[in-house]
Amino acid sequence: MSDSAPSEADAAPRKPVVGRVLMGVLIFQLGLAVLLFWGDLGEGLRLPAFGPKAPELTEPIRPGDQTRRFRPDRAPNSGQPMPDTALPDRLILTPVSGGRAALLEGTIDAGDAERIVKQLADLEPAPEQVYLNSPGGSVQDALELGRYLRREGLNTALREGDICYSACPYLLVGGASRDVPDSGSVGVHQHYFGQSTILPAFVAVEDIQRGQGAVMRYLDEMGIDPLVMQHALVTPPDEIYVLLPDELRRYGFIPEE
Repeated sequence: MSDSAPSEADAAPRKPVVGRVLMGVLIFQLGLAVLLFWGDLGEGLRLPAFGPKAPELTEPIRPGDQTRRFRPDRAPNSGQPMPDTALPDRLILTPVSGGRAALLEGTIDAGDAERIVKQLADLEPAPEQVYLNSPGGSVQDALELGRYLRREGLNTALREGDICYSACPYLLVGGASRDVPDSGSVGVHQHYFGQSTILPAFVAVEDIQRGQGAVMRYLDEMGIDPLVMQHALVTPPDEIYVLLPDELRRYGFIPEE
């Protein structure tokens, strides 16, 4: 007997199955979009936490215990008291050491790269070294300014007790040579790359992937081991992973002893 077309009774059960699969995919996409949107809402909202909170940044770090809660407006050196005042809300350039060096201090705001490049170019005498003290900020501006520092052959460093968190390490690695004292603090975490997550989820994810790709290319250009991103990618934006001196050497931030 030849095969016959499926009867209506055979085909009917498949429709609910297909419908449930499509509904599941739709719910997943909507859920991802909601999480992305929620994470980009006003200050104070955070994605749900599923584990114990990281200690405050004022708590000393030790190997294997390097993740701390992070507030860019109040970002102390790890293990030090919370500062009474915040760093400037944009990068401020100040000549120091009789003009032989410059201090870049404050949050890296959008547009700071172009502004600081012009200020550095106008300095007389031209500085040989740039000191950093920043809680981070705009990744795009950090990459642009870091490339300028490398092209100009400027060295980068932290002073005793200063910080370089979030996007600031991209300025640090732009230096032709780099120095971080034992009392300096360098930390990494996840970044926001899109302007708004009021977008389809796939668009937001695409922005993140494109941004991470740009960071990886930049680190490779600067001779930094991109494996440092393993710490950044698992550390939420409201926390910071503080790199130990041996990690700074291992990933190429500072020379081996």
